[in-house]
Amino acid sequence: MKGDYQDLVDEISGLLEAPATLENRDFGLIAFGAHDSDDDSAMDPVRTRSILTRKSAPAVRAWFEGFGIARATGPVRIPAAPDAGVVRGRICLPVRHRGVVLGYVWLLDSTPGPTDDRLAAAMEVAERIGSLLADEERAGADLSRELRAVLTARRGWQYDMAVAALRTALGGDERGADGPHAVVCVTPWPSADAPPARSLPGAAAVCTMPLPGPGEPEPAGPPPAPGAAGPAGGAPPGAAPTGPGASGSPGSGDRPAGHTAHALAVLVRLRAADTPAPALAAAERLRTTAGGPATGGVGASRRGLTGLGEGWREALAAARAARAQPRLGPVAPWSGIGPYRLLAALPHGAPPDRSVRELLERSHTELARTAEVFLDCAGQAGRTASALGIHRQTLYYRLSRVEQLTGLDLADGEDRLLLHMALKAARL
Repeated sequence: MKGDYQDLVDEISGLLEAPATLENRDFGLIAFGAHDSDDDSAMDPVRTRSILTRKSAPAVRAWFEGFGIARATGPVRIPAAPDAGVVRGRICLPVRHRGVVLGYVWLLDSTPGPTDDRLAAAMEVAERIGSLLADEERAGADLSRELRAVLTARRGWQYDMAVAALRTALGGDERGADGPHAVVCVTPWPSADAPPARSLPGAAAVCTMPLPGPGEPEPAGPPPAPGAAGPAGGAPPGAAPTGPGASGSPGSGDRPAGHTAHALAVLVRLRAADTPAPALAAAERLRTTAGGPATGGVGASRRGLTGLGEGWREALAAARAARAQPRLGPVAPWSGIGPYRLLAALPHGAPPDRSVRELLERSHTELARTAEVFLDCAGQAGRTASALGIHRQTLYYRLSRVEQLTGLDLADGEDRLLLHMALKAARL
């Protein structure tokens, strides 16, 4: 980013044939052109101090602001003031974006000075600088509070206010709130602290979200949140404990009393609605940063901010699915998790269906795995036996034991569907 500013300042210096400096609206130095003149008057105390200390004195700032530079929309000529250390007159080019001044380009005035055409061309470059400053300001802003408010507020005026606040902070254009976005979830996240958005390429806002443990209430949020509880434990069918609250958040079984698990939510800008690559890359990078068993999920891409609550639930469901079914992860898009899109909507901590509770006991792990593979293979005995590495007769024996334990008829389509969904739900 610094190189971009320097290139643009050099472009203005070339256009106006004079060394230029760029300062932010607080008069902090950002970039300056080369001073290769033999004329000592090309430097004065104010310019020298600005370059050496990277800022201007309050008195100098007040002097320049007295000429209305914060309100100006075009070049402003400021006369010399030797008593204030301003030995040479200045030309100030206000750097604005959407009507807001974000900085100033300064040049030493001369006689006859640059033409109006050249000043107009320099102002066009200043506009490009304004766009860069606005992007950097948005990226550097801590919008965690605004993003969390959107993801947790229930429908109604609170949700509308949260969306409006985030929209204002991001800016309402294609590079801001109105452009394509995707929500990313990484869970579990090791702490309640989120990394700054500026450290994540493409990130518009970042926040952490608390995840409930077994038996804890669901967090508030837009309409009852499918998957709002966060990814559950990834034990395979047959290894999961039975009974209410058997499925919990990642690592919840090892969580110390009073410790809250967290997920990380990231709003990622996309180049196009059908190009989710930046979101997938962000999820993978953050998953690696989180360490341990973290998985990532990416919600469907959307334009604008009104669907962020749903996008968060999708991302959370995808992260849960990636944890539950390793072949989907470690980072999964919402579009690729199949039946888990429905299963993630089940109430957090709901007990397994009564028909499969005995099958899910640890003593029947192999039977549960056999049933799941059989159903994954569309009930084809040959494919199932090959996948499990067992004889067909062994398969038939195991399936008969599954029917005895569950009371379900594997020749019946609806019974098969119930068993299949129950086994997949047990993974969550």
